[in-house]
Amino acid sequence: MSQARIMDGAALARRTVEETARRASALRERTGVVPCLATVLVGEDPASVTYVRMKRNRCRTAGIASRHVALPADITTAALVAELSALSDDPDVHGILLQHPVGPHIDERAAFEAIAPAKDVDGVTLSSYAAMSFGLPGFVSCTPGGIMRLLDAYDVDPAGKRAVVVGRSAILGKPVGMLLLGRDATVTYCHSRTADLPSVVREADIVVAAVGRPRLIRGEDIKPGAVVVDAGYSAGNTGDVDFDTAVTRAGLITPVPGGVGPMTIAVLLEQTVTAAERSTDDGRLTADG
Repeated sequence: MSQARIMDGAALARRTVEETARRASALRERTGVVPCLATVLVGEDPASVTYVRMKRNRCRTAGIASRHVALPADITTAALVAELSALSDDPDVHGILLQHPVGPHIDERAAFEAIAPAKDVDGVTLSSYAAMSFGLPGFVSCTPGGIMRLLDAYDVDPAGKRAVVVGRSAILGKPVGMLLLGRDATVTYCHSRTADLPSVVREADIVVAAVGRPRLIRGEDIKPGAVVVDAGYSAGNTGDVDFDTAVTRAGLITPVPGGVGPMTIAVLLEQTVTAAERSTDDGRLTADG
């Protein structure tokens, strides 16, 4: 039985971070500017603490300074917005990451919108989403951006292909669908109310699983030769796709872990350096390339 080719996100991420480090070093030598990413964490959720620590460690690898802002779990929306606005106004900060979720009492959208678009290196603001949707300069959501980089690295041209995105979150499902649409794929969004999901998935040339339900996509429902991108993650290193059965039908597939996850952080670091580079063009931050 044939096996799908594995899309090695970890290896691509290493190459991306190496190139990002070279760019950061060149910027520092040319202008004296050290790219800086501010990470903002509300509360002490163990998973969020781990994610932020990983991102800060990767910053050091890429020659990026990091500034960590730890906030109490009971912070108000107004106070969080004030913290993010202050970082947006700080010329020494080039990128801002608000680790989410932030707690049910916080207006998460209001918090995201307090991040200046030119520093939205995580691609979470409405401005960034509009730029992704209309193909304008700006920062992409990091996981969708990482997915597109993986497709490019493995010579997957979405043009003319049917792409099925399972999931419709504001920072993953919706933006990755728009990025695929911008590359001339025919995109179908699926979600919890999609009738007969397996029949929709069976028609897909490209499947992006991004719903956070372990092994929701079964191998038997994968079109032979399809490209399968698993952006889900659940306890026990389990993705949204049943890898063991899907790998026997897909043409290309991402593993969990080692697929989409490493590329998410790599794109975050890359966009932070891009933001720093843009800040030196005329002495002010812009979202334009």
